[in-house]
Amino acid sequence: MLPALLLLLAEMTIKTPFQHPCLNMQRRSKSMEVQRPDTQTEELLKRLAARGAPAVTELTPEEARVARNPLFVELGGSPEDVAEVRDQSIPGPAGDIPIRIYTPQGSGNFPILVYFHGGGWVIGNLDTHDSLCRGLANEASCVVVAVDYGLSPERKFPGPLEDGYEATKWVAEHAREFRGDPTRIAVGGDSAGGNMATVVCLMARDKEGPSLIHQLLIYPAVDLLSMDTASYRDHGEGYLLTAEGMAYYRDHYLRNEDDRKNPYASPILEKDLSRLPPATVVTPLLDVLADEGKAYSERLKDAGVPVTCLVYDQMIHAFLNCLGEVDMARKAVSEMGALLKKAFEQP
Repeated sequence: MLPALLLLLAEMTIKTPFQHPCLNMQRRSKSMEVQRPDTQTEELLKRLAARGAPAVTELTPEEARVARNPLFVELGGSPEDVAEVRDQSIPGPAGDIPIRIYTPQGSGNFPILVYFHGGGWVIGNLDTHDSLCRGLANEASCVVVAVDYGLSPERKFPGPLEDGYEATKWVAEHAREFRGDPTRIAVGGDSAGGNMATVVCLMARDKEGPSLIHQLLIYPAVDLLSMDTASYRDHGEGYLLTAEGMAYYRDHYLRNEDDRKNPYASPILEKDLSRLPPATVVTPLLDVLADEGKAYSERLKDAGVPVTCLVYDQMIHAFLNCLGEVDMARKAVSEMGALLKKAFEQP
């Protein structure tokens, strides 16, 4: 078994995005042959492998946080400057929820992206995704509100979702206090955070608010029931997020096997995906979650939801945490930011 740091980054390969033929996309892949990580990512993986580390499945959640969170901070590189960064806490259903508000340069009321970090609902925090949130704030010219929701197993499903939904409601109610525009709110997240963003959209629809205008879904985990797609079989070993790793995260997050069938845990099982905000779905091809991300994009489109899909050759899971190491990660942030900025400009 490869060392966990190798597993942690092998999923993080990067290349230019192409347009999936059934979705609204801009470029096509140069090749559909078997991909390898790009040169920068392979070199990074070699350096990480030389450090040596246990697989996440061999660690307790507390040990995993100690091992992984500092690594993600390191890989994010030097943070971009923004006009203001403010940490505060807001009321939540199980206690205060820490948030971090990033304000870009400029004047007036900015559109808002509520962002949920990845980490399998077990690891990750405001610092692990600081570089990414700063980049999105600058590229999309929006306020980013990062939410430090409760982690599992201490806070099991649906606890983190309740934190995410309540934080989104708070943002809508208090937007003008931090120069935000309450009429232009999007949600986004990566991996487990992408799952949360999809479900917060479902909750906002089902509970009739708050109003959301876009969802940015970065390699979202949307099927916690089957976990048996071709991408699981093809990329389940040798990269950062393994099939065993996904099972580890899922089992810490969910209370029991019945939860796997709940559409708020596995949103791809939701029968009605209509009346949801337009979506941008980011899919790296060297990722166990690649197939479910594509499938969810198609289900949204079939339900009448506008979808733009960015698919990255040679990329792996969590590549956007490697902004300090991989050039394509920064290019992807620019592309996502441009699409988000366009979404905010829609009447």
